[in-house]
Amino acid sequence: MRKKLEDSEELAWRIRRDAIEMTYLSNGSHIASVLSVADIVAVLYAKIMNYDNTNPKLPTRDRIILSKGHAGAAIYAALAEEGFFNVEELKTHYADGSRLSGHVSHKGVPGIEISTGSLGHGLSIGAGMALVAKMDKQPYKVFVILGDGECDEGAVWESALFANQYQLGNLIAIIDHNKMQSLDFCENTMKLEPFEEKWKSFGWNTIRIDGHNHKELQKALEEAKQKKETPTVIIADTIKGKGISFMENQIVWHYRPPQGEDYTKAVEELEANKK
Repeated sequence: MRKKLEDSEELAWRIRRDAIEMTYLSNGSHIASVLSVADIVAVLYAKIMNYDNTNPKLPTRDRIILSKGHAGAAIYAALAEEGFFNVEELKTHYADGSRLSGHVSHKGVPGIEISTGSLGHGLSIGAGMALVAKMDKQPYKVFVILGDGECDEGAVWESALFANQYQLGNLIAIIDHNKMQSLDFCENTMKLEPFEEKWKSFGWNTIRIDGHNHKELQKALEEAKQKKETPTVIIADTIKGKGISFMENQIVWHYRPPQGEDYTKAVEELEANKK
C-alpha cells in the first residue's frame, strides 16, 4: 500500500495532471470544475483529515462528502495518490463497467462515503453524519465540499438551519466559489452576494479565503476543527479551470473534454509549472 502523501502542493499538481488524463481518455466532462477544487481537496487529504488508507472504514475517520459530485475525478485522483487504490485504475474513469463513474460513486470505491451528483444533497447528508457523531460522542469531523451554483438549492439552506439548531461544530462546509455554474456565471443565474452575510445570519462561523492558497486553506480548516458548537463555512474564492491558462474563467470548459491540441497544451503547461 502506498504511503500517504503529505505535500499538499504536490498532491494538487497530481490531481490536476491525473484529471487531465482521465477526462482525455474518457472524453469526459467537468475538467474546469475539477481544476478549481483541486487545491481544496489536496489540503484536506494531505494536511487536515484523519484517515487510514489501509482501513477506509475506520470508525474514527473524518468524513468527506463531495456534494458537487460532477468534480468526482478530483476525489478519485486524491484517493489513488494517497494509496486507497492503484493510480493505474484512474485510466478507467468513465469507461463502461468501471467503478470510477463520472459523478462520484461509493459503490466499490474505498474512501468514498456517499454517491453524489444530484446537487443540494451533500450538506444534508453531512449534517446527518455530524449529528450522529455528536450523539455518539465520536471525535470525527465531517467536511462537505459544495459548488457555489449549488447554493441555489433550498436544501442547502435548510441544512444550514439544521446545523445551527443542533450546534454541529463538527460540520465544516467548504464552498468552491469559482463564480460559474453550468453554462453561465452565478451572477447571471442567481445572485449569491452578500454571500458571507447570508451564512452568518444562519448562525455559521464564516471564513472567506483564497481557495488556491494552501496556507490560507490549512489555517481556515484548522480553525474550523476547533469549533465545538458552531458549524463553519469556508467560502473559498477560486478560479474555474485553475492551472490551465486557456481554461481559466472560460464557461465552455464546464463540459468540453481536453482533446487534440488542447490536451497537448494542457499537459505541457502543467509539466512546465510543476513545482
